[in-house]
Amino acid sequence: MGHGGAPTEEETAEAGARARTGAGGRHRRARRGNRVIRALPLLLIVAGVFYDELTPSRITAAPLLAAAPLAAAPFYGLLGTVAIGLAACAAMLGERFEDGNLGRAESFTDLATIVVVSVLAVVINRLTHRSSARLASAREVAEAAQRAVLPEPAARIGGFDIAARYEAAQEDASIGGDLYAVQDTPHGVRLVVGDVRGKGMGAVSAVAVLIGAFREAAEQEVTLEAVAGRLERALAREGVRRREVDDFEGFTTAVLAELPHGQDVVRILNRGHPTPLLLVPDGGLTVVFPRRPALPLGMLDLGVWPDSCDQVDFPPGATLLVYTDGLSEARDGRGEFFDPARWLRGRAFSGPEELLAALTQEVVRHTGGGPEDDLAMLAVRRP
Repeated sequence: MGHGGAPTEEETAEAGARARTGAGGRHRRARRGNRVIRALPLLLIVAGVFYDELTPSRITAAPLLAAAPLAAAPFYGLLGTVAIGLAACAAMLGERFEDGNLGRAESFTDLATIVVVSVLAVVINRLTHRSSARLASAREVAEAAQRAVLPEPAARIGGFDIAARYEAAQEDASIGGDLYAVQDTPHGVRLVVGDVRGKGMGAVSAVAVLIGAFREAAEQEVTLEAVAGRLERALAREGVRRREVDDFEGFTTAVLAELPHGQDVVRILNRGHPTPLLLVPDGGLTVVFPRRPALPLGMLDLGVWPDSCDQVDFPPGATLLVYTDGLSEARDGRGEFFDPARWLRGRAFSGPEELLAALTQEVVRHTGGGPEDDLAMLAVRRP
């Protein structure tokens, strides 16, 4: 550990590597669980054979053997499910032949039970795989929509180092209501990070509207206040057009920021969003609280307040971190929130990507597996 509690570059790089692998920890655990479940049908057959060997002949292992094809149905293919059913039947016939009870009525009853259950397992297998195929197709469409709406920003924009990260709370999901965008404009590098109320396709529709409005307004509007006004009007238009709350999410917390060319400052406009953090190379940290709190975008019905930008120094080597509440509201087992400012104060990182990787790793450690809400982070460093 470096002086003042700040990690060395080697430690930071190691933390980044651990985070890149640790972020997929839930997926690896799921894969290990699937391997155990896939072994269950064979284990049931083996257990049935041992049970039959160790108990009197009047006691049957048919329930264990019949359970094997049912356990295989959701996780095996058609041929695998049929093979498990045949193996269960063969185990039953072999045991009855060995103990000399093959011709008894009970043996035919047990065999018929296993055959019927195996046929039922094949039917379940076909239905399960058909549903899985439809779900996979829907997921591919959703992921393609997410990539189109929320593309990964370039690593360097307008002379600044950029890193972004999106972590979906639900495993195998990559679609939600968190958003970010960075754009080099005649007025400087401008960015937005936001969190749309709700989830699913309604939230993604709002994300698409906001990102499209931001791309256009960032180029055309002279001030951040005007950009925020354009986003406000875009949400209002879409809300009137669609009307249904379930179809369109009505408000969004957001931070807009502007890094003017040739000036060591950053201008920040906060609309009800978690406060950005400004990190400097020596481990110092500033929480950029808004001087005038404002309502989220899309809440004009509650009143109109003039937007106001806050301007702070942004010297060379400094990093601006903007994040959604999936970071600041990540809870541990005792229900305590993760405090990014407290954890980051006194630490230094070699770049924005390493910063986000270390944060991701720490949130996974804090929560014991990952946040319960979607998490988006955007870091911008002045080299």
